[in-house]
This record gives sequence, C-alpha cells and structure tokens, in this order.
Amino acid sequence: MSLITELPALFDQFSEARQKGFLTVMELKDRGIPLVGTYCTFMPQEIPMAAGAVVVSLCSTSDETIEEAEKDLPRNLCPLIKSSYGFGKTDKCPYFYFSDLVVGETTCDGKKKMYEYMADFKPVHVMQLPNSADDAASRALWKAEMRRLQQAVEARFGTTIDESALRDAIVLKNRERRALADFYRLGQLNPPALSGVDLLKVVYGATFRFDKEALIAELNAMTTRVKAEWQAGKRLDPRPRILITGCPIGGAAEKVVRAIEDNGGWVVGYENCTGAKATERNVAETGDVWDALADKYLAIGCSCLSPNTQRLTLLSQMVEEYQADGVIDVILQACHTYAVESLAIKRHVRQQHNIPYMAIETDYSTSDIGQLSTRVAAFIEML
Repeated sequence: MSLITELPALFDQFSEARQKGFLTVMELKDRGIPLVGTYCTFMPQEIPMAAGAVVVSLCSTSDETIEEAEKDLPRNLCPLIKSSYGFGKTDKCPYFYFSDLVVGETTCDGKKKMYEYMADFKPVHVMQLPNSADDAASRALWKAEMRRLQQAVEARFGTTIDESALRDAIVLKNRERRALADFYRLGQLNPPALSGVDLLKVVYGATFRFDKEALIAELNAMTTRVKAEWQAGKRLDPRPRILITGCPIGGAAEKVVRAIEDNGGWVVGYENCTGAKATERNVAETGDVWDALADKYLAIGCSCLSPNTQRLTLLSQMVEEYQADGVIDVILQACHTYAVESLAIKRHVRQQHNIPYMAIETDYSTSDIGQLSTRVAAFIEML
C-alpha cells in the first residue's frame, strides 16, 4: 500500500477489506492453506496459526439473512446470532463457505444452541468457556479446552502443532496486536486526529487482512503518518469525547458511531470486542506456553464471566487515557449478559469517574436511526 495515498482513501481501503478479502480467501484455498472461522475473541488464534491455518472472523453484522435465520431460530434472539447463522445457512458469506473448520465458544446460551444447528452443515468445534476467570478450576478447564482445540485442529488438518510453531504464532500475533493498539490509541490525542468512523474502518477491516506482515507494516505506517500530521496541526475541532463499550461494533451497528459524530461528538475509543477488549493485552512470550495463553484469554472482560472485574478495570483505564467526557454502552437486542451488566457499568462510570453514561439497545436494522439520533443528540448536548 503506497504511503503517498491520502489517509481517507487508506481508511476506505480497510473499510472495503471484508469484500476484497473474499478473493484472497479463494487464492488461499487454491494454495491449499486451511481456513478456520471464528466468532469470538476468546478463541486462541495462535493455535490454528501454528498449524499453518488462516483465521477469519465470521460474525455477521447485517440483517440481510435474518429473515432466513428466523425460519429456524426465535425472532427475539440476538441479531448477531441470527445474522451469523443466516449467512452460514444460506452460503452468502464466502468466509463461512470456505472455512474448513468453525470454532465456536460458549459465551452465551443462544450461540451454544446455534452451533448445534450449524454443525448440521459445517464442521464445528465448540470450546467450553468457564463462567469465572478467577479460580483454579476455571483456569484448568480453559487450559484443557485449549489443548482440546489443538487436538481438533491437528486431526482436521493432519498436522502436528509443536511448541516452537506455537511460540512463533504467539510472537506474530502479539506484533499484530501491538500495531493495531498503537493505531487505535491515536484516539487518545486531544483534539482528535481522526474520527471514530475512520478508527472503526481500520480496526474492523484489519480482521479481514490475512497477510499479517503486510498488515503490521501498513498499520505502523498509518500510525506514524497520522501522528506526524497531528503534530503539524492537522486536527479535528474540539467536541465532547465519547468512549464506546458493550457489544461488538461493526457493519450495521456502525450507525451508533455515525449518530454520535453527526450530532456533535467524537468517538475516541472502543472498549468492546471490536477494539481494546481483544487487543490491549498480549500473550507472554516466555514461560509455559499454555499458562501464557490462559493468562491472556481469561483476562478478556466479557459479560459472560462473573464477576467481570476485567471489564471495569479496562474501562477505567480507557476513560482516563482517552479523556472521555461520556460513555455509551451499545447493547444488541436480547444480549442478556450485556443488558444485565449495564447497571454495573453505569454505577462504575458515574461513581468512579463522575461522567455521564447512556445505554443504547439496538439491532442491525435501520428502523431506529431517527430515535438513535434524537437520544444521542440530547446526551451530547448535556455534555
């Protein structure tokens, strides 16, 4: 990617990465490279990477196939689950179609049952996630589940994952995380260097860039360039700074970010799975490899864990580092764990940081855009 390209065009290229990646996946398949599809940041990507596989995110973020999914699934189910199942069932997602193995995880009851149905038309391996991250039994379970994933990958692809390959995968994945974190931490600049929409284009689009060395180089180059332009005086106008937490953001859910920025705010950071939750912590590159992987992945502050102190810790860190004026909690309809946890997040943000908080419940349709705009405008005006 040429460094002389204008930054907005670079951001748009990342925005288009999901569509362009379809051709790349076909080329990978022609070269005999296995593809592993995943739905969650809990899946330790280093394990299939050590087997020579490419990992791709399968979470679907549009309502295109929800009608078809509702022929099998309840209407009052999370749109992410319905969309994901629908794209798989209808073969409208090339990433799902070309995946040799889909790895699921038990982050919610709806996804657990979805994987059962999905196994009727796709090889699926489900990792049993513990309900807690703090006790020895939970840690032992997760280490055993990672070993079971290793065995499933080895059996599926007829290969052996040795410790050396696993350590190499850890180092490469850590380099990718650091490059991505360095980029999204540009949101800490005040006034902002770029909009939350542009931040999201890159962070979300990066999941569909499969040449990791090229991706790392591109991210580092963009980060350096944005910082240089900001230091030279190229800055956005000062506005209230919003930190987003909650469910994954991307695709149709981007409407929340646009509503914030169309009504006088800037989204400066993403605590959710699309952003810092998955990337902020790396895997230790020394010591026992399975302990290191367990440390990293059990530190993810997902609402499926109880107690979820990791989320509060990261949220506090980001409120301070990103100088947030307010926090908006984005909750997908029928995502019960995040909906129930919103009370704890509201209390934490207001009591510990004394800044405003608002919860938004939404889905992948466009029917609530007007209501979103009205609510967000009132929230930002209050700031």
